[in-house]
Formats: sequence, structure tokens, C-alpha cells
Amino acid sequence: METLIFLLLLGINGVTGVTHTLKYFYTASPGVSNLPEFLVVGQVDDVQITYYDSDTRRTEPKQDWMKKFTADYPQYREIDGLTVAQKIYNARTETAKQQTEGLHVFQNMFGCEWDDETDEVNGYYRNGYDGEDFITFDLKTKTWIAANSEALITKQKLDRDKALADQTHIYLTQICPEWLKEYLKYGRISLQRRVYPSVSLLQTSPSSPVSCHATGFYPDRATMFWSKDGEELHEDVDHGEILPNQDGTFQMTVDLDISSVKPEDWTRYDCVFQLYGVKDDIITKLDKAVIRSNEGSEFPVGLVVGVIAVLILLAVCIAGFFICRAKIIPVNHIVKYSYTASDYEEYWEKDGLSVAQQIYHASTETAKQQTEGFKPAVQRHHLRTVKRWGR
Repeated sequence: METLIFLLLLGINGVTGVTHTLKYFYTASPGVSNLPEFLVVGQVDDVQITYYDSDTRRTEPKQDWMKKFTADYPQYREIDGLTVAQKIYNARTETAKQQTEGLHVFQNMFGCEWDDETDEVNGYYRNGYDGEDFITFDLKTKTWIAANSEALITKQKLDRDKALADQTHIYLTQICPEWLKEYLKYGRISLQRRVYPSVSLLQTSPSSPVSCHATGFYPDRATMFWSKDGEELHEDVDHGEILPNQDGTFQMTVDLDISSVKPEDWTRYDCVFQLYGVKDDIITKLDKAVIRSNEGSEFPVGLVVGVIAVLILLAVCIAGFFICRAKIIPVNHIVKYSYTASDYEEYWEKDGLSVAQQIYHASTETAKQQTEGFKPAVQRHHLRTVKRWGR
């Protein structure tokens, strides 16, 4: 039976202490056309709460509860953290102008963590340059640590600014945690909810791996793994990424290679889902009877071949008709067309997207008819973006 459990756990038994986070991601890309020179994204517990860029020059709340917060706190600004980021950016920009030319990307990731059980707080400040670590702030010594030789000049400039070091320390250890606690008061129902997922076992064919697929859980701090006799497996297992759903929940998949698993040993295997901050796990036993697949729904290849043959024959007949007809058309009835590049450009501006849309729909319908086997809802990310700094 497909495991389906939805629970909202708000401060009830079974919920342990949780470490909450407030993060800001600052990105500056001077000289890049059609992009703001810099932008800032704020997150609480990995949920975006604010957006700011140099074009609009205003902070935009991204959650309903955040809109209420900004209305109650009209003086609200992330001024302290952004001031530090701006000074580092200015110092690095001056150095970059002297050392290199071209376009560059500057990144800052700063924030704090708060344990709601122990009341312990921690802060961090990291700066990146062109996707690589550049300089970080040491909370204990109140000094800056260069990640490479290129960062030494910037480090020296920042270390001379003792006021900046004190400001950074106060922000990360006092101001940031206080803001985080205020955010949690306003967004507690949304941010601190716990939603269990629906867990299913999927398989495309009898010889393919069995996918344990969990969807609909919140927050995204969750783990899932295959176990044998209660022990977590590390071999013959493929862990997928945690991906977002459109409704704000998340999904993930873990595959188990069963090629070497004997039928009598299936009952020894379990898929275990664990949601951070909740004691109870969802355990789904490996059982052939509950695996969802499209085994047996083979596509009629013979019918397709027959249809294609008929279409080819029809095309040959039509082509023959026009060839014969062309032989008897008088020369004075032939019309010559001359198209310029601007004519084609105008056509594509008006109709190109429409044509592409029709081709997309047609190909999608064909793919739905021709695809063999069951395709799980989650897809692997084979295409990777440029190195995601800070993850």
C-alpha cells in the first residue's frame, strides 16, 4: 500500500529542537547588460523572504507574513549586513581594476543560526569572486581570512578598518539573531510547519532499479535512504537531489539496484524517510505488490510501422502528382518570389513563437504516446550549471 501521511506538527510531542537560519545572498555583476549591478536575496530557514536590487532600490517582501512584518516595522532595513558587503565589494572592485580586466561576479553570503532549544547562536560571513571563495570573517579573532593570494590586498584594507570588524561581529552575533527571532514570530505557522510526504515505490521495468519517491514534504531538510535489516545501505544506491514542487513543498528520490537481491530477501529491505526535527520516520518495505510500473503496456510497434509506410506511399503519390502537373504549367504562369532578410525577420517576430509552440505541443503528444515504461515524476539533473558557490 502506498504510504500517504500528511501531518502538521506545530509544537506537539515528537518535535525536537531546530536550528533556524537567516541568510543573505549578495551578488554584484558590474558591467553586465540587462542585469542589476547588484541584488540581494534574503532567506529564513531556506525560504526566500525578501528581494532587493540596484534598479528598484527597494526591498520587496516575498511572503505574506513578511509584508505584515515590514508594515509593522517601517524602519526595517538589512542595513548592517549590506554595509559590510558594500565595503568589501568596493575594496575588491578597486583591486580588480588594477589586476584584471573584463566582467567579474562578486558574491557575499552572510547570516546567522539560532538553536531554539539551547539558544546557541552562530554567524558567518563569506565573500566569493568569480565563483570561488575569496575572503571570510573570523568571529573569534574579528579578522579577515584570505582564501588565496589575490585576496591579500583586500584583507589588508579590511583589517585596517577596526570599526567594520566590530560592526560585522555585532551584526552576526546579536542583530542578525534578533531579526531571525522576530521573523519566526511572524512566519511561525508557515516556516515551522512539518508536513510528511507521500512515499511510493516506482520501477520502469523488472530489471531496472526500484525508486523510492517521496513528494509533498516540508521543509526541505529531510533525508531518505535504503536499509537492509535496519542498517543503512551505501552500495547499489543512487541518491537524487531534493527538488521543489510548485506548491512550495519538496520531493526526492533514492534508487536501489535490485539486480543482486534475491526474491526471498526483499522483505529485508526498507526505504526510510526522515524529516528534520521530527522523531517518527516513514518506513516503506520493499514489496513487489506495491511497486508502481507500466509493465506490460507495450507500444504497438507494428502499427506504427504500418502507418509510416502508408504515409510514405501517400507522400510519393502527392509528389508524383505535382511533378506531372509542373510539366504542363506554362512558363508565363510561374511566379517568382524574392524575400529579403527583413521579411523573414518580420515573419519570425510575428509567427515564430506560434510555430515553435505548435511543434512543442505536437512533439509532446507524440512523446506521450511513444514513451515506453513508467516515468517517475522526478527527473535527474544531468545538466549542471556553473559551480554553485556557497553550497
